[in-house]
Amino acid sequence: MQTQDRVQVNQLAEAIAASQQYLLSLQNPAGYWWAELESNVTITAEVVLLHKIWGTDQTRPLHKIEAYLRSQQRQHGGWELFYDDGGELSTSVEAYMALRLLGVPASDPDMMRARDFILQRGGISKTRIFTKFHLALVGCYDWRGLPSLPAWVMLLPKEFPVNIYEMSSWARSSTVPLLIVFDQKPVFVTNPSINLDELYAEGVENVQWELPRNNDWTDLFLTLDAGFKLAESFNFIPFREEGIKAAEQWILERQEATGDWGGIIPAMLNSMLALRCLNYHVNDPIVERGLQAIDNFAIETEDSYCVQPCVSPVWDTAWVIRAFIDSGIAPDHPAIAKAGEWLLQKQILDYGDWMVKNRQGKPGAWAFEFDNRFYPDVDDTAVVVMALHAAKLPNEQLKQMACDRALKWVESMQCKPGGWAAFDIDNDQDWLNAIPYGDLKAMIDPNTADVTARVLEMLGLCNLSIAPHNLERALNYLLNEQEAEGCWFGRWGVNYIYGTSGVLSALAAISPTKYQRQIERGAAWLVSCQNPDGGWGETCQSYNDPSLKGKGRSTASQTAWAIIGLIAAGEATGKFTRESLEKGINYLVSTQKSDGSWFEADFTGTGFPCHFYLKYHYYQQYFPLIALGRYQKIGQ
Repeated sequence: MQTQDRVQVNQLAEAIAASQQYLLSLQNPAGYWWAELESNVTITAEVVLLHKIWGTDQTRPLHKIEAYLRSQQRQHGGWELFYDDGGELSTSVEAYMALRLLGVPASDPDMMRARDFILQRGGISKTRIFTKFHLALVGCYDWRGLPSLPAWVMLLPKEFPVNIYEMSSWARSSTVPLLIVFDQKPVFVTNPSINLDELYAEGVENVQWELPRNNDWTDLFLTLDAGFKLAESFNFIPFREEGIKAAEQWILERQEATGDWGGIIPAMLNSMLALRCLNYHVNDPIVERGLQAIDNFAIETEDSYCVQPCVSPVWDTAWVIRAFIDSGIAPDHPAIAKAGEWLLQKQILDYGDWMVKNRQGKPGAWAFEFDNRFYPDVDDTAVVVMALHAAKLPNEQLKQMACDRALKWVESMQCKPGGWAAFDIDNDQDWLNAIPYGDLKAMIDPNTADVTARVLEMLGLCNLSIAPHNLERALNYLLNEQEAEGCWFGRWGVNYIYGTSGVLSALAAISPTKYQRQIERGAAWLVSCQNPDGGWGETCQSYNDPSLKGKGRSTASQTAWAIIGLIAAGEATGKFTRESLEKGINYLVSTQKSDGSWFEADFTGTGFPCHFYLKYHYYQQYFPLIALGRYQKIGQ
């Protein structure tokens, strides 16, 4: 290691102090931290569509969305699924649709470039089901080319092998309202009215309005779908009215007082579409609250308007607390105390959908968002418990009781294979991803290595215990998930760097001596994929192509994850990879901006692998601070 590559003690201290001050300056007066959660443009495009359908487009600054969408169009003419991906077909079609709804003519130069991009990739007929669905709502695609969703699905009992609770929480909260919409098959008149005939590569007169075949066993679902469509043509749909009524009741029961559904925009938009199909009035309080909830996810500037897919205040706040304490701020610092008390107020003490498959658990978890009482999750809960454990709050007894309640809930959520999933237990019927409707391959929520690792890290760091056989099952699950290269898959972060860092942190915290070989293999893999600039990076394409594991341009967040994992491995084995760590720390210090922040353009968060990605705008802030703080503690 050359001397000039070393980070001096004063440089490290200055970088930490600058980062701390930057984050301290951003705390909300209520105590929390919350930054933008960025996704692709389809969320905003679908909001345009919703307001056009409801006729509420003139009451929102939707004209600013045109500037936003134009700013996101790339030189090749398309729009991206994630940063610098070369453009993606379905994303581009939805952006084009929104611009047309906003009055931009097809002859506009940007639209002509977009049309060329779309046609080169096969046009509308090659897009995903949900893009075709949104086009069908305004007559730009024929409902015949979409799968049937019979409303009687709503009535299938919980004990039946197929029912709505075998879907992941996000699929469930989005699908139940669509049972109503797909039953009605509406075509709404918008102002302006549009057609997108120019986006059919084969010519609109030649379109085959049918579901694509896979030429394997999954084509059985196409036969079933044909049967459903035949029944619809004869108006023979058993329990149709009962199913629609049950879906409507389910939607109303799950609306938060703030108007949200499921804490995610797709569930919110679909629920609003269902209410529109049921002829709810625009001034109905339920509708008004729903529209306001969508407004609350918007980010408006002087000349731009876009909508986030979700909001992350609980998650962000817990990680900032951990970053502060890991980097040397006193656990009873006023900012930490205020944030900790805010988190305590956000603990969910209601029963949610998780109780359907978990009959033993009692409430006590946290969700990701401001309000989401039906869908708390294991990952957030574990991170909040670790943050609260490290903090010193005015009411320590309340804190302890809250954490005890959370621990019991988490233990009750363990899946049969031994790991933990995000929102439900044993939500793992993979065949559901093969149905035509599920072409995003996100219909289930099985246990994963990264969420399991978070739980085990919580147990180790907070000196908490669960039943010994449950702990053993979890560790065995985690060890069996290790890849041949030594890494672990990351379901909720990109990708193997995220998963490997989390598992190394867990094993180091829960059992540092027993699993030396697995820890060393994981650390060696991280070292092997360090970039020449000292940082780490991994492209979202690693979900599609495993040969890209750990490969990509360096980012602040992924570099921090690798450093965190290597430090944990070093503490467990007593073998620190000093040269690799020094290069990584040097990368973070040298790329820090003058205000103490970092910037990365890349998306390092995952919604649905291969299909939906996220950029958490605070990932590039608190994870580097954690890495720098932990590095400072082990000494140079």
